[in-house]
Amino acid sequence: MKIGMILDAPFPPDPRVENEAVSLVNAGHEVFLFCLKYANEKASETINGIQVKRYSSNKLEYKLSALAYTIPLYSFLMKSKIHRFIKETKIDALHIHDIRIADAVFNANKKFNVPVVLDLHDNMPEVMKLYPHLQKFPGKHIISPLKWKKKEREFIEKANKVIAVSPEFLENLEERIPTSKDKLVLVPNTIRESFYTDYQLEETITNRYKDDFVILYLGDTHLRRGLQTAIESICYLKEIIPNIRLVIVGRNTTDVILKQQVVNLKLEDFVDFEGWQNVSLFQSYILSSDICISPLHRNLQHDVAYANKIFQYMSLAKPLLVSDATAQKKLVEKNYTGLIHKERDVSDFSDKILRLYKNETLRNELGQNGKQFIENEFSWEQTSKKLLHLYDNLES
Repeated sequence: MKIGMILDAPFPPDPRVENEAVSLVNAGHEVFLFCLKYANEKASETINGIQVKRYSSNKLEYKLSALAYTIPLYSFLMKSKIHRFIKETKIDALHIHDIRIADAVFNANKKFNVPVVLDLHDNMPEVMKLYPHLQKFPGKHIISPLKWKKKEREFIEKANKVIAVSPEFLENLEERIPTSKDKLVLVPNTIRESFYTDYQLEETITNRYKDDFVILYLGDTHLRRGLQTAIESICYLKEIIPNIRLVIVGRNTTDVILKQQVVNLKLEDFVDFEGWQNVSLFQSYILSSDICISPLHRNLQHDVAYANKIFQYMSLAKPLLVSDATAQKKLVEKNYTGLIHKERDVSDFSDKILRLYKNETLRNELGQNGKQFIENEFSWEQTSKKLLHLYDNLES
């Protein structure tokens, strides 16, 4: 098939979009990727077999995207670009990445009427409730997550197939929209085998932490990710584990709050903020660590989604400590790859860290369980089979 993927963002980078597109290309499909450009990038190029088509956008359109389901201007502007993309590529199917641009796609597709696959990367209406600009004026009054939820339902009902990233998210959709049951497909965010088989160690990182007991966090550091719990626990843990070090690799605009917390608690010698690092360094950070964490706060988004970091951790045989957010709790308990702490509970987090610290045999067992789970069941090469099956059976 000739598949037209729709992404309302620049490309690269987007690991999920690239993973899906490359797998489809390798299976014999042609993949054309509609994406946006805000600078002087090539209008067209081929990346790993993906035929990338970039359409010019600007800051105004970007800001309007937040208002996509408040006023229809963003969808109107995108519709003409997508119409041109479909006409020029003569595609057989459309694959929409998330719902912000979905209205524009369905409107542009009215003339062509090709089948549509809706790929829900996140429970977007719930994620939006957590955005800082929706907590205050004017965003609080002009952007309605409820409207986005209604549009999400509309798009799910219109789509031929709907992809979601976790069993919990699928259950949530099936419960909310029972008529969608037969069109739901699970394609989780997992990692490619190359992540844990083809990498180079950065010795400056491994040497820096070789004498420390390292607790590692990788990824977005927004407050809802739970790092305040981990930071506060160091006050207690450093008295028992003198060489403890919390290493945070990632960033967010809320980092100023985390850094101030470290200063207030006088933990500068025990917490490292590494900022965002190139993905090629992730393996070195993970292999330098003793315990890897995902202390997510519980909410309707985190309860139905996996953080990709936990698969990166497991693939390199590291034991996990994760919060009781439903999806990650079920996965970790089922495969016995780590311990669970109550979200936002500093005492429980600390107790679980100490249990792992005092029991190296347990750490090794949990780490090996995780490694085997990724290698045998949960690499992208395994989980992408449902995506390929979807397109092999997609009716036009």
